[in-house]
Order: sequence, then C-alpha cells, then structure tokens
Amino acid sequence: MIRKPFRPPAFVRPDPISDEPPQKKRRISAGAPPASSDRKPLVPVNSPAPPPPPPVDPSERYYTVLWRKYTTKKNKTWDGDGVLSMNGGVVVLVDSDTGKELGRGACERPLLPGSSLSIGGKEVEIDGVISKEAYMSGRLFLGTTTAAAPTPAEPPKAHVNSRGHVAQNVAKKPTPQASRNKHDEPQTVDADEAVDATPTLNHPLAARKNFKTPVLHSTIVPRTSSSKPQPRHDPTQPGALLMKRPTACPKGKQIVDVVVDPILSRHLRDHQRDGVQFLYECIMGMRCEGEGAIMADEMGLGKTLQTITLLWTLLKQNPIYESQPVITKALIVCPAGLVDNWRREFRKWLGNERIGVFVVDKTNKDKKITNFTMGKAYNVMIVGYEMLRIVQEDLKKGTGIDIVIADEGHRLKTANNKAMLAIQSLNTERRIILSGTPLQNDLSEFFTAIDFVNPGLLGKRSAFKREFETPIVRSRQPNANEAELEKGEARWKELVSLTGQFIIRRTAEVLAKYLPPKTEHIVFCNPTPAQAAAYRSILSSPIFAIALGNTDMALQLINILKKICNSPSLLKSSKDSDDTPSEMLQSLLPLIPPNVLSSHASSAKLRVLDSLVHRIYTTTKEKIVIVSNYTTTLDMIERLLTSLSYTYLRLDGSTPTAKRQPLVEKFNRADQKSCFAFLLSAKSGGVGLNLIGASRIVLFDIDWNPATDLQAMARIHRDGQKLPCKIYRLLVKGALDEKIYQRQVMKMGLANAVVDNKASASSFSKEELRDLFRLDERGECQTHELLGCGCGGLGMGEVGVEGPVDDEGGGGTKGEDEEEEKEDEDEDSDDDDVNLLQLRKASQVDMETQEAALVKKKAKGKAGEQPKLRMLMEYAHLDAAVIREAGDDEHMAGLVDDDVLLDVLREPDCRVGFLLTKRST
Repeated sequence: MIRKPFRPPAFVRPDPISDEPPQKKRRISAGAPPASSDRKPLVPVNSPAPPPPPPVDPSERYYTVLWRKYTTKKNKTWDGDGVLSMNGGVVVLVDSDTGKELGRGACERPLLPGSSLSIGGKEVEIDGVISKEAYMSGRLFLGTTTAAAPTPAEPPKAHVNSRGHVAQNVAKKPTPQASRNKHDEPQTVDADEAVDATPTLNHPLAARKNFKTPVLHSTIVPRTSSSKPQPRHDPTQPGALLMKRPTACPKGKQIVDVVVDPILSRHLRDHQRDGVQFLYECIMGMRCEGEGAIMADEMGLGKTLQTITLLWTLLKQNPIYESQPVITKALIVCPAGLVDNWRREFRKWLGNERIGVFVVDKTNKDKKITNFTMGKAYNVMIVGYEMLRIVQEDLKKGTGIDIVIADEGHRLKTANNKAMLAIQSLNTERRIILSGTPLQNDLSEFFTAIDFVNPGLLGKRSAFKREFETPIVRSRQPNANEAELEKGEARWKELVSLTGQFIIRRTAEVLAKYLPPKTEHIVFCNPTPAQAAAYRSILSSPIFAIALGNTDMALQLINILKKICNSPSLLKSSKDSDDTPSEMLQSLLPLIPPNVLSSHASSAKLRVLDSLVHRIYTTTKEKIVIVSNYTTTLDMIERLLTSLSYTYLRLDGSTPTAKRQPLVEKFNRADQKSCFAFLLSAKSGGVGLNLIGASRIVLFDIDWNPATDLQAMARIHRDGQKLPCKIYRLLVKGALDEKIYQRQVMKMGLANAVVDNKASASSFSKEELRDLFRLDERGECQTHELLGCGCGGLGMGEVGVEGPVDDEGGGGTKGEDEEEEKEDEDEDSDDDDVNLLQLRKASQVDMETQEAALVKKKAKGKAGEQPKLRMLMEYAHLDAAVIREAGDDEHMAGLVDDDVLLDVLREPDCRVGFLLTKRST
C-alpha cells in the first residue's frame, strides 16, 4: 500500500504570506464601551408580556380512541373508531361513525396515547388527544371527508378530465355512486406545465372557415388560425361575465376562459351574476368535495334565469380548450304547475332556435323519451315530479343525464321520497336544488337535501341526528343549560361552515332598488257574536275533552276550528268531506244554530273582505289576488264577488295544467273592469306564478307552515311590478288563527310540526292543546300583550317593563326596573298564583279575568324562559278603536300607509280590532 503524505487541514494550515500568528482580539469589559464606537446606548424597551392562555379545566379532556368488544381470540382486531370525553371524572365513549353512545364510567387517572381502559363492556385504547374546539364542532362525527377542511392558502391539487370535470385530490370513502363518472380517468399534471403544452393543430380546410350560425344574432367570437386558446365570447367587452378558471388541466390541453353569453349576461343583475358564478364553481367541483349546490334565494330573485344561464354556459363551453362541452343533457324536475312556466322562460331568454327543450306533461306523456335521450335535437328536458316516476326507466337509456335541477326542491323531504329515489336512480353527480325555503320543518329534512346534492358530505344520518340535530334543537329550548348552549352553538357554527360552501342564500332586500315598496298588514278581526258562540259551543262539548288525549281527534278538531274562523257555514259544506270524519261533524253540527250554518254573514273575515274589495274597486284602478288553503272557502268568496258583480278568475287544484298559465297571462293583461280579482289556491298555485297584474293580495286564512304564506305573498311583489304592493293577512282575534300566527313568529317548534302529518301532533302536550283551543274574547290583542309593548296601540312605542323584547330590558332605568320587577313578583306570589291555582266553583270563575291573568303572567316570563316576538317590533302596533277616535289625524294615516284600509277601519261597524303594519322600501 502506497502511503500518501499527510496534509494538515485547511483551518490549521499556516498562512503562506505571513508567518506571524494572528493578533488576539482585544477583550472589552462589560462596563466600558469600545473606544472606537460612536453608538448611543440602547434604549430599554418594556415589551408587554403576551396575555396568558385561558385556563384549561384539568378534568375536561377529549381523545380519539379505538374500541372493541371483549373477546378471547388470539388475534384481536378493533371494531371501530370512537371519541372519548372526560369531564369531572366521568368518561363517555361515543362511536365516530354513528354518533351513538357506547358506554360511560368513572376514571380519575390521567390518560395518555397508548393507555387502555374498560368502558361499558368495551376495551378502549387511547389513540390521540383532541382540542375542545374540535370536539364541540362535531367535525369528527362527519367522517374523514370533512375532518379537516383545506386551507385557502394552499388549494388542494386538482385534476380535470377532457370534459371539464374538476375534482379535488383528497381522501374519499368509496361510495356506491363512485362508478357514476362515465368519463376517462384524468391525468394529474402541474398547472404551469399544462398551460405551456400547446398541441399542434391540424384542422382541415373546412374547419378553418368561419362558421356562420343560423341564429338571427350571434355573439360568438369568429375563429382564427391562432393556436392561442380563444374563448367563445369576448372577455374584454364591457359587462362580460367570466367564470373562475380551474387550477389544472389534462396533459396536452390548455385552459380557456369561460365567458357567459352576452345575450343572457346583459340581463343579469348583480346578485344574479354572483349566483351564476357560485353555481358554476359548485358544479365544477371548485368549492367543496361534491358537485352539487343549493340555491336558497327568496322568491322573486330570479332563480330560473340564473339556472338557465348556467345550463346554457355548460352546454356550450368548457374550461379545457377544444374539449366537448361540460354537459350535453340536462333534466329539470319541478311541480306539474310550473312545467309550462319553465318552457316559457327558456323561450323568453334563448328563443326557439338556440336550444331544444323537451317537455313531458299529461298532454304529451306518450311522446317518445328516446327523442331526448338518443337524439341530438334536445338538450334540456322538463318534467313534473309525478311524471318523473313514470319515465325514469326511459331516462337511463342513451348517453345519460349530466345534471339534474330540482325546482321547489323542499318537496324532497324524506330519503324515501319517490321522486328523490327516481332522481338518484339516474346516477347523476351534478345536482342542484332550487328552493326559497330549504329548511321548512326540521334539520332532518335539511340533512336530506344536503345528502341529495352532495352525498356523504355530512356523514351518516344517525350520527348527524345525534351529534348535530339533537344538540342544536336542545340548545334552542328555553330551559337549556350553559353546557347545552355551548355545545349547540358550536355544532351550529360547524354546520353553517360546512354547508356554506355550496349553499347560497339572498333575501328580498337585494331587490329594494328594483321593485316598488310593499306594505304588510296583519289584520286581527273581532269574531261576530254568532261566530264566537259557535266556537264556544265546540269547546264546551264533550268531544273537546276527548280530543285533548287523542292525536287524531285533536287534528280533526283543529281543522273544524280553522273552518269556523273562516266561516261557521263551511262546516255544513264540508259535512261529507274526506278531511273531517262525518261522525265528529254529526255530533257537533247540532250545537250550532241552523241559521248560522246556512249563511256566510257570521264570518268576520268575510265582512272585512267585503268592505276591502268594495273600497279597492270603487276608489282605485288596482286589482286584487285572494288566496285560501281551502276550495270551500274559495267557493264562499266566489259567491261574494258574484253578488257584487265583480269579474274574477280562479285557479285551484281542479284547473287543468294547460289552462293555468293562460289564466295568469289573461289576468295580467286585463284591466280592472275586465278582470278585477284572481282567486288562488295556496297549495295549487302558491309557487312560481307571476301575478304582477295585481298590486294587492289578501291571505284569507293562515297555514301552519309559514313558508306557504311567504310563497303566496310573493306572487305580486316580483320583477315587472310597477305599483306599490299591499298585503293583507286576515286573522280572527283570540281564536286559533292568532295562536297559529304566534307560533309562526315565536318559532316554538310547534307551527312547522303540523304540516299534513298526523304523527307530528304528538308534539303538543295537553296544556299546549288547551291553550291552542282557548278563545280569548277580551278587547285587548293577545299577541300585542305577549310582545310586552307599551305603546298602547298608538304605533311603535318603547318596550314595556312587563315583557322585555331584548336582554337589555325596557325603557326604564335599572333601579326602576328592579323595583317594578320586585313589585310584580310580590303581586304574582301573593295574588295571581293563589287565584289561578285554588279550586273554586264554576259560577265564581270570571273567565275573562282569568284569561287576562294567564296572558299577563306569560308575558312577565323571565328573559330566556319564554320565546320572544322580536320580529314584531318592526311593525307599527295600531288599535282600530284608537284610529276611529282619531278621525282624520295625519299621524295615524301615515302609520297605516294605506288609504283604502284606513277608510275600512273608520267604518262604524268595522270588525277589525287590531292592526300590525310594516312598510318596506
């Protein structure tokens, strides 16, 4: 072995220039600065210490765990994942998949990852520690797909296939619908590399010529020989609406701008432009893991136009240059009464020459569906929910459906809904729900809608119910404790955060600058003596006591009392109806005098309507829409208009679908003399219709579901309306009408429960039913007393001390409020409780005094114990007697803001007792 000479390391190698050792650095004492330094001494800075973190309860901990049942097997496996919560030495084990509690027990020792313990007959091993915020949000119970939301700073990698399908590369559980994508597997490439890769274009001579479209007017940019991606429409034009660009595209392809056709974009308002962009991003998978969306705009905001704009854009363009359009076949499912409305909207905005629309209804149900599924002439199909079940098998043939639009999608209430099952059988990933009221009854229906548009996003239904619906509902109860409030609020925020990615909601306030003002009047009518006597006769009958303990009979009694509120004579006309059994009617009809049953004169609401339509017809040139939930009530109103020789049109469930839209158009074109009134059934024509020919609407009766009333009120205050709108809601004061309205406003969970569902009546206790049926015949308005307003019926005054509307209290000082509260408590404890609870003879009971004491006691409920009618503080509270006494007072006239109604209120025999008025501009 040849040895090499040793070379010293470089850091000890001597300097070849100078053999002198380097000079040592001068040592400087800490007290004296260096001589050559001119620096000023440092100024001491007092940096405040960071605030200490909030104290953490050492007894409150949360863990992710693995659990299994006890087994004697040699090779043991875990049965599932779970979440373990420790609070005050008590541990609770919950399954992550179902949200079901698996057991609880005591544990005082500290738990660390790897620790084992036994709970509820299960072996548990600690996997990790989680924060309280993560546990409270409930994110762990929604599955791995939503356990961690992507940060906006680093968007997840995406892949785009040749037809523009954009999907996020995140971990997904395999679903039965995973095989629905019929496109080729995309290739994931770097976005910058994909944009630079420009393919060589070898077009034949015919393709290089400019194509002349056969339409009358075209906004398409002429094709050029340039290899640069060229959008279909010019993005530099003023008012051009551009869609968001994807972050990546297939290898060898380029990204091109998607620009909405100016034929449509020029008609879009600002909120509609935002809505189209939102829907496009959802459908292209740019906002969340799914490809569905819910447009929950209120009525009149143009959901139909936004949907047509989206479909037209997807049918003609693709963000991947020189690829097929994103969709080729679209299906629109809607109520049967709106099929023709959708057809007219497509014709209005796109004409007949641009797009082929295939319509299936009862008139052409024998039309071959293969013309749509197999042919190329039709791109959009419109079908009703009922007809969809008949043609669903035919729709599975051909190339398939690329997108489904469910108009009035709140009808898909349950997972077993036949229409929903029919849509799911089409294996279409892209789904959109259009609904002004997506959350009508409860969170369970809301989960159904979410799972319809984006399956699996909220996990399993059982876990959602236990970990989200139950805590949220519980936290809304008046007697919820602090822990329940904290948990419910955290779960609600998490639910809003998750669903906000694909739900867009705008209220009618965005139309304030486009539509004329509207005024809403809540008219409380005093019952006539005959009407009140009939009401009391029903409540004093033995059937009333039986109905308090029988769900079916309680519902039947509710229907009877609602008819009495409209008119006692309606009981005779509905004697043989299927809604109310004849046995109950046969036992109740003898309690009501025959002259009351045979005449409509005993109806207080009909008398007010008579005066109202007479004033409108004789003093204005306006027209009116009258809405009711019952055809028998419409028959009664029809006879009234006939006796007054007023012309009218009528639309209800018996009106053929083909004749409904012509009736609407005829009414909108006609003047007052030719067609003065439009009678409308709320269940048959309360959605989708545009009745802008009228500027006044009367809701003759109230529905349990507030969404039904809101839909009906929006029939006249829509695009195209030129006159200020007046809305009248007629209620019988002190009767069932007013109680239903209170429950609508107070949101006690009772109003929305009874919507054509007998099982929901079980949510009423005996005391709630007794209060629901009670007739309050005092002069005061019970709703105004529950509100606790001290205005005295003179308008909107300050909140009284008896019923605070907000947590800060009323108008007095703190000392005055405490003193008056103490006096009220003394009065309650000394007098009211004794008078209300002690047993007395029936002849010694003053029902009016007792009713007033009950209402007063209820209004004095402590803050947080009673629901509050906050929204009614936006109204002016007017006593009709005060208005009549005021005469021509300009201040009162300004509060009413309706000359016609003001004349009705000033009539000597007017049946109006109280009025709530709100004007929106």
